[in-house]
Amino acid sequence: MLKQRVITALVLLAFLLPALFHPAVVPFAALTLVLIAAAGWEWARLNGLGTGAALSLGIGLGVAMASLWWGALLQAWLPQVWLVAGVAWFVLGAVLLRRGVACWAAWPRAARLAGGMLLLAAAWLALVEARRIGLVYLLSVMTLVWMADIAAYFGGKSFGRRKLAPSI
Repeated sequence: MLKQRVITALVLLAFLLPALFHPAVVPFAALTLVLIAAAGWEWARLNGLGTGAALSLGIGLGVAMASLWWGALLQAWLPQVWLVAGVAWFVLGAVLLRRGVACWAAWPRAARLAGGMLLLAAAWLALVEARRIGLVYLLSVMTLVWMADIAAYFGGKSFGRRKLAPSI
């Protein structure tokens, strides 16, 4: 699994680095939007949608976010978007933690799909806004996430006894 992760990271870096270091934000926003649309497709598949419906949902997410961002509609409402996203994350996170993993399947598929798509949209918006703030800021945030992921992977391999999600 490590070999596959390293190869994937190197291939993605070949596309990411030119977009990341471009003086304008648009190449980075476009590349990450494609990745977020692919994540939307994957989320739909994980929630039981067929290939066609999942692909449509992922593309729809990408088109909707591109339309909102390039139409400058999100810029006018950005503080409110972050407030709503933060409150939703806090409240829904508490509800999900309280109910536990076993209750996840009891949530209606439409709610799971909508929640996942909204979280993916917020993640894309956060990436683009971080890049807009500055390259050093974005790289510091990404480095923190990468280091946490690497430490969790190796910590789990070294000290873990049970898989967190054995069915995945």
